[in-house]
Amino acid sequence: MSCNPNDIDAQEMAQRLQHPKTLKLLDVREVMEYHTYNIGGLNIPLGKLPAALEDLDWEKDEEIIVICKAGLRSKTAQSILQQNGYLHVRNLTGGILALQKLK
Repeated sequence: MSCNPNDIDAQEMAQRLQHPKTLKLLDVREVMEYHTYNIGGLNIPLGKLPAALEDLDWEKDEEIIVICKAGLRSKTAQSILQQNGYLHVRNLTGGILALQKLK
């Protein structure tokens, strides 16, 4: 388990991915990175996120897991979402790289 309740580690994420239909994933990497390797979810590059927020179809009280390559861009995206009223935004610590290391 992660120390910070607003974070999710690779181990927990791997378990959660066994039931992906219930997950709200937001991948904030660039489109080319996303198409190279992804675990699903909605792809909105970090730079486009503020403008795309009004088009997000998610409820503000739903759990949203934000992912990127190493966990830094997703941390920024987490802050943007929280500043816009999203209550349960979790950052994948270590990002996609941490998930790939588990395999």
